[in-house]
Amino acid sequence: MLAPSAPRKFALFSVIAAALVIVLAVLFYQSLVPKQAAPDVTFTNLKGEKISSQSLRGKVVLVNFWATSCSTCVAEMPSMMATYDKFHDKGLEFVAVAMSYDRPDYVVNYAETRKLPFHVALDLKGQIADAFGDVKLTPTTFLIDKDGNIIKRFIGQPSFPELHALLAKALAV
Repeated sequence: MLAPSAPRKFALFSVIAAALVIVLAVLFYQSLVPKQAAPDVTFTNLKGEKISSQSLRGKVVLVNFWATSCSTCVAEMPSMMATYDKFHDKGLEFVAVAMSYDRPDYVVNYAETRKLPFHVALDLKGQIADAFGDVKLTPTTFLIDKDGNIIKRFIGQPSFPELHALLAKALAV
């Protein structure tokens, strides 16, 4: 086999150098972008328990806005349950927030018949959705770090491999 020619070596070096510059630029940009704090809200779960965002500090939290009438929400719920089961013992908390237009009796029925293992909260007046940036589209999921900062916002069904990688990283800290 012949050794690569000088032009090929240069081209390969150029591609590697360009890739390295891009990676460094992305890392530098991410370090400049200020973290966005999750809003201070109080969730009321179906048991009537109040859960403040302040009480969740020190834990990684998923807040999932959903509706029983949303086919994507219903389709993703088994994967959300599996995600919770996989990461809860490592410190993950999860709050599924039913949208204001969702009938409470439908939400209760869904949560009970599916045995949702995490907190399910009603947002009867839409105040929690408003606080999270006027959420209108479902599902919308926020991943929040231990310090109460939003790591990622997923609109639509998240990529679960990406979500799991982000959770593993956030929970390792």
